[in-house]
Amino acid sequence: MRVAAIQMNSSADVESNLQLADRLLGEAAADGCTLAVLPENFALMPEKGRDKAKHAEQPGDGPIQGFLAGVALRHGIWIVAGSMPFKSPEPERVYGGCPVFDAKGMQQALYRKIHLFDVKLPDHEESYQESWSMYPGGNAVTVDTPAGRIGLTICYDLRFPELFRRLVDDDATIFTVPAAFTKVTGEAHWQVLLRARAVENLAYVIAPGQYGEHPDNRSTYGHSVIIDPWGRVLAEQAVGDCHVAAEIDPDMPVRLRSEFPALANRRM
Repeated sequence: MRVAAIQMNSSADVESNLQLADRLLGEAAADGCTLAVLPENFALMPEKGRDKAKHAEQPGDGPIQGFLAGVALRHGIWIVAGSMPFKSPEPERVYGGCPVFDAKGMQQALYRKIHLFDVKLPDHEESYQESWSMYPGGNAVTVDTPAGRIGLTICYDLRFPELFRRLVDDDATIFTVPAAFTKVTGEAHWQVLLRARAVENLAYVIAPGQYGEHPDNRSTYGHSVIIDPWGRVLAEQAVGDCHVAAEIDPDMPVRLRSEFPALANRRM
């Protein structure tokens, strides 16, 4: 089973971002990938966070979701669509939502980002207040795909291992972690956290990232990566618009959890 992480440098121009995503998803499909994961904010990296509200959609309705359904059907590939803006109870704030489309273009799941990035980076002048423009989700979500049961997460969720344990309790064997990790935190923590989530849960991790400079003056880290349940890096790309692909064995997490029963040995 071949899967892909799609790496992008998204801009404030939705149409150009969708054209790039279409090209990269097509390349992944031509490479034999059954499933591809887009990065966080694949459709829009705006100059100001609240600009996302102009493009927020209702679940199942809107041009970005229509694009995703059409591309999934045209390329015959499952798409875990990173994150895009969805309407929330407050007009000026949006959910960061990750919809999942099957190879027939049907939406199979929607996860709303739970943990919002409200931080000031130590020893740097950078600070972020995602809750100013975003509304938090409240539910863990899994979805069955040809590659296995996926536990859906987005970016900052990576730092909260209890969410990943909740997804494992729902039998997730793959985690998707679409991100726009800052360059500073990415250099320090990106891969070590991803490998930890893989190893401690004996699960695959597919983690596509944004890279480079963006309209809001954010520098993102890239280094899109696919990691196996033993913590081995199967494929990685530091920068560039590309797809990062690897073969995975959907039965490996189940087999490892039986042979190396760390999850069964949990004591609360």
